Amino acid sequence: MIHTDVSIRPGGPADAAAVAELHANSWRTAYAGIVPAEALGEGLAEQRQEVWSIRLTADYGEPANTPRLLIAETAAGELVGFGYLVPQPDGRVLLDNLHVRPGHTGAGTGAALLGEARAWVAREHPKSALYLEVLRANRRAVAFYERAGGVRTGEGWGVFPGGVELAEYEYTWARP
Repeated sequence: MIHTDVSIRPGGPADAAAVAELHANSWRTAYAGIVPAEALGEGLAEQRQEVWSIRLTADYGEPANTPRLLIAETAAGELVGFGYLVPQPDGRVLLDNLHVRPGHTGAGTGAALLGEARAWVAREHPKSALYLEVLRANRRAVAFYERAGGVRTGEGWGVFPGGVELAEYEYTWARP
């Protein structure tokens, strides 16, 4: 059962700055001690701002190829989480990001975002499976995805700013 007072809405270009700020802060909190400090330091917020500005204004062509930004916000309009879904050429949909604002974790926001991501894939890409990649050392996130029914389907390496490579797991949720 989800115990959260947030609503989920589609996001767009106007959300880029707030998403970038939350993304940088989430990385600094969740990845402290996992990702080298220099990859999380000076310039991270600006780098995330550039990434989100490009992602949210790009023309992806066909609607079926267009990513979906999900925003979790409080009744007061405070952005407390986001997810970003990217249709892949192999027919699956990548949950490229799922982040909750530090201090708001454990209240159901992540579960609400994951639930909406799964519902969006079922509606918009009914023949697709949802998957994501998570750092192996991020035990809290790994446990969350396993509790949420994700099945470990692969292993690989993620690349962070500065070329830092870290081991990852892939988790998949079957097609409905």
